[in-house]
Amino acid sequence: QVQLVESGGGLVQAGGSLRLSCVASGRGFSSLNLGWFRQAPGKEREFVAAIIWSGARIEYGDSVKGRFTVSRDNAKNTVYLQMNSLQSEDTAVYYCAAGLAGSGNLKVAPTYRLWGQGTQVTVSS
Repeated sequence: QVQLVESGGGLVQAGGSLRLSCVASGRGFSSLNLGWFRQAPGKEREFVAAIIWSGARIEYGDSVKGRFTVSRDNAKNTVYLQMNSLQSEDTAVYYCAAGLAGSGNLKVAPTYRLWGQGTQVTVSS
């Protein structure tokens, strides 16, 4: 079975950058759509970014457009989230998620059937 493990979170000052990685173990990575979501205390889970199996379609949440970039390296079974110009509002636990190609709306959590355990990102002013 495929498992997802996020890394790269930490404490960063406002205006700084972080790159998150999500490494998948198991088979079938190249056929998966991949998404990033985040959840801050007291808030619902929020869509951040997604990339389909071929990389030809990429989606971003409105709050991160122009600042975050999602990419994938199928040879390494890894999806990345490059986060620039970080703001205090970006503080959250960030989750990597995977779903089958063609499974639905990439911007909503039910599309994804497999989730990592999350990595904490904290942005200080």
